[in-house]
Amino acid sequence: MPLNTLNLTGLEYPLQPLELPLPLHRPLLMIGHGTKDHQGQQSFLDFAAAYQALDTSRPVLPCFLELTAPTIQEGVDQCVEQGYSELSVLPILLFAARHNKFDVTNELDRARQRHPQVKFHYGRHFGITPGIIELWRSRLREQDQPQIPRSDTVLLFVGRGSSDPDANGDVYKVARILWEGSGYSTVETCFIGITHPRLEEGFRRARLYQPKQIIVLPYFLFTGILVKKIFDITAQHQKQYPDILMTCLPEMGLHPQLFSVLREREIETQLGQVQMNCEMCKFRLAAGGNDSSHSHNHHHSHDHSHTTVDPYADVEQYHQKIWQVP
Repeated sequence: MPLNTLNLTGLEYPLQPLELPLPLHRPLLMIGHGTKDHQGQQSFLDFAAAYQALDTSRPVLPCFLELTAPTIQEGVDQCVEQGYSELSVLPILLFAARHNKFDVTNELDRARQRHPQVKFHYGRHFGITPGIIELWRSRLREQDQPQIPRSDTVLLFVGRGSSDPDANGDVYKVARILWEGSGYSTVETCFIGITHPRLEEGFRRARLYQPKQIIVLPYFLFTGILVKKIFDITAQHQKQYPDILMTCLPEMGLHPQLFSVLREREIETQLGQVQMNCEMCKFRLAAGGNDSSHSHNHHHSHDHSHTTVDPYADVEQYHQKIWQVP
């Protein structure tokens, strides 16, 4: 297929036409995590602009869950101002953790209260999917070099880290899938924040195998403070252990495989075929206790004076509930 290009922030990005047509021309609200890092903010906005350019039959409106604007409420307002009464909503998130299960759904509850005439169709996160696995396999193939075989190389897989054991478990699963049959000596999984083992421990474990090379794989969609921290720590370890070649791969970014996965998620949402509904997730319901004080009871007001129940306020208590969910 011929490639078109999109000029964003002074850079040319190749765009490959999407093969799957949209059943509906319903607007898409894309929700990013949010970051205080300007480059990270712009990366997400560029991603949304590139996805919009692939199909202009409906508007794509980017917004952020936290830390920066536009907010989810502002994104919804923008759709309503344009006269739309139905929206597809997609969380541009890798795994189903707190943000996907609780925070985004809380914001949609608020939006329903403010715009009762609007119908929201909430889709699923990216998750573990062949497209993203192939993205990383191709990145790793580009790192192959004859002087250092894969058998002398350790993969260091770095996740963001979550209070949610479900999401942390998915990080380990992706790392294992990438490693199986790859020929690398082994894979060590760690996190840059919130949970353990942390990146420093990951490096320590990786060195135990006495590799000639450590390839650090930051499992992130876009750049930001945490990705830059991973690069900085890798550079520090390279200086400390010059006999081991240490390579840090870039985040996923504007990659055709991500656009293809996003297209699948949007079509699922339009057809009502979402395979994971975080609004009814058993982990979400268990953490909230299924009582009337939970923040997702649709019969109470969602103004800022209301004190919502935060299931993560006591992380140990949250874990005790979640581990017992059948």
